[in-house]
Amino acid sequence: QVQLVESGGGLVQAGGSLRLSCAASGSILSINDMAWYRQAPGKQRELVATITRRGSTNYADSVKGRFTISRDNAKNTVYLQMNSLKPEDTADYYCNVQATTPSTYSIIAYWGKGTQVTVSS
Repeated sequence: QVQLVESGGGLVQAGGSLRLSCAASGSILSINDMAWYRQAPGKQRELVATITRRGSTNYADSVKGRFTISRDNAKNTVYLQMNSLKPEDTADYYCNVQATTPSTYSIIAYWGKGTQVTVSS
């Protein structure tokens, strides 16, 4: 199994910054794509950013130019640097990791439990 532990959420004023981290642990053979999603109260979960193993990135239009996703393959960790935060960025943020384990030898998507980000105006 793969465990994901997120950290870095909190309360910040509009215009501020936060850095989220998500560390994967367990019996991992390899990790492919890593991503961050978010879900605001009363809304559906939406994709924020993705990063491939080689470092190619993709962002939702709403965060382009403000958020940066990165990863450390040696540490099985993905980061989300969030700058110029807006009240509409308030949500629970979840990391998603596509990993292969010895028990399945298949790529399976794993989810973290989420970390709360609140941006005050």
